[in-house]
Amino acid sequence: MLRTLSALFLTVAALSAQDAPLPVPTAPPLPKGTPSAPSDVYRSVVRIEVATQVPDYGTPWNAGRFSGGIGTGFIIGKNKILTNAHVVSNQRRILITIHGSPEKYPAKVEHVAHDCDLALLSVEDFSAFESFPTFSFGDIPSLESQVRVIGYPVGGDRLSVTRGVVSRIDFQPYSHSRADSHLVVQIDAAINPGNSGGPVIQDNKVVGVAFQGLRAADNTGYIIPTPVVKRFLKDIEDGNYDHYAELGVNEFPLHNPAMRKALGLPNDGVGVLVTNVIPTSSADGVLKSGDVLVSLDGKEVDSAGMVLVDGEKVNYNEIIERKFAGDKVAVRFRRDGGWNDVEITLKPLHWSRMYAIEYEKNPRYLVFAGLVFQPLDTNLFAAAKFNDVTLRRLYTDYVSKGLFQKHKDVVVLTRVESDPVTSQLGDFNGFAVEKINGTEVKDLKHANELLHPETPPEFHVIELFGANRPIVIPSAKVEAANQRVQENYGINQLSNLEE
Repeated sequence: MLRTLSALFLTVAALSAQDAPLPVPTAPPLPKGTPSAPSDVYRSVVRIEVATQVPDYGTPWNAGRFSGGIGTGFIIGKNKILTNAHVVSNQRRILITIHGSPEKYPAKVEHVAHDCDLALLSVEDFSAFESFPTFSFGDIPSLESQVRVIGYPVGGDRLSVTRGVVSRIDFQPYSHSRADSHLVVQIDAAINPGNSGGPVIQDNKVVGVAFQGLRAADNTGYIIPTPVVKRFLKDIEDGNYDHYAELGVNEFPLHNPAMRKALGLPNDGVGVLVTNVIPTSSADGVLKSGDVLVSLDGKEVDSAGMVLVDGEKVNYNEIIERKFAGDKVAVRFRRDGGWNDVEITLKPLHWSRMYAIEYEKNPRYLVFAGLVFQPLDTNLFAAAKFNDVTLRRLYTDYVSKGLFQKHKDVVVLTRVESDPVTSQLGDFNGFAVEKINGTEVKDLKHANELLHPETPPEFHVIELFGANRPIVIPSAKVEAANQRVQENYGINQLSNLEE
C-alpha cells in the first residue's frame, strides 16, 4: 500500500509538471451571518481557575506552598454559581471563564461546606451572565437511567460532555474532608480532574454534582445527589452554614442469630445494637450502650443499619442527614426487653471535626525556647505521621470517649529546634502534653498562659503522656533561646493561637 501511494503521488506531480495549469474555480461566497451560538445549557456551565495556598503544618510559621487547579461550576440563580468545595479550597484567587469566551471574571466564595463538598460562588460583575438561563434541580436518578456530565476535565481546554448510566445509589465517604459520609450516586462515566463541580443532567434538570472518581476502577464516577445539594442551599438561606446535625451513636449489625437470641430479639432481620453514645451528642441521656435501635421516623432499621428511602435501601443516617439542628427525630428502641418510643432533638457535634481535614485556616502553634507545640487534628496527623501509641489513642478516643470535655485541644510537642537549651530533647517529638508546671493543659491558649505567667518559676516543667521523664527549661534562658530560634529558623511570630 505504501508503494502504491508513493507512485500515485509521483504520477500526480509528473502530470502537473507536463500539462498547463488548469483554471482554479472561484469559491462561492460564505453565507453571511454569525455562527450559531452554543447551547444555552453550555453557556451556563463555567470554567473555574483557582490559585491556592496550602498551609504548612510541618513548619506552621511558614506561609505554605502555592498551587492551582481547574474545576467546573454552573449557574443556579442570579449571581449564584454552584461548584465543589474542593475546587476552591484554600483559594487565593478565583477566575471564571464562560464557554467560548477568552475573558476571565474574578469571583469569590460566598458559602462553603467542606463536610458535603459544596460551595457557592459569585462574580464581581454579573452583567455578562444576566441573559444566561439558570439550572433547576430534579430528583435522584433511578438505577439504569442515563445522565450527562458536563465540565472541563483534563485533556483539553474546551467544554466536555460525557454520558453515563446510574449503576449504584449508596451512602459513601466523601474524600474531600476524609471524615464525612453522605448519599452518593455512582455512574459508569469517569469523573476526572476538572470535571469536579460540573452539573449532571437528566431530562434538562440537574440531578447531581460531579465530585469524585474511583482510582481502583475504570469508568466509575460519583455525583452528589440533589437531596444533599438542596440541604446545603437551604442551610445557607440565613447567611450562614451550620453543618450537619448528628445523632451521636455508634452501632453494630445484628446478623448473628445467637446474638439476637441473647438480646431477646426475634430473628427477623430488624434492629442494630447501640455500642456507644457520644457524650454531649443528641442521643446522650436518651440512648445508651446495649439498646437496640429499631426505627427512625417510622422507617424500620434493618439488622445492617439500612432503611428504605425513596425506594432505595441506604444507611439509617440518611434520615438524620435530611434534618437540621433543632429538628426532632422519632426513635424506637428496645431496652431490657421493653419497647421505647422517644423524640430526640438533633444538634451538630462540632467536636467530630477533629477527624476532618480543615481548610482556609492557618495552623495554630506555639514556639517556646525551641519547643514547638501544636493542637492535634487530622491536618497535623497527616503531616507528621505520629507513631506514639498514647497519642494515637488520644486521637482515636477524642470524640467517642468525650475527651473534648476535658481537653479542648490535645497539645502535641511536634518539633524540637536545635538550640543549647533544647539539646538532648529530640526524642520527645510526637508526645502529647499532659501538664505544664503541675497544671493539666486544656488547650493551646492555656499552654501559652502556663508558659508565660506573670511571675515565672525558676524552671518550667513540661510533663508528656507516655514519656519517661519531664522536660525542664530554665526560665532565665527562655528569652535568649527564643531570639536565637527566631533568627536561625526564620520565625516571624513565636505563636499563632487563633483559629
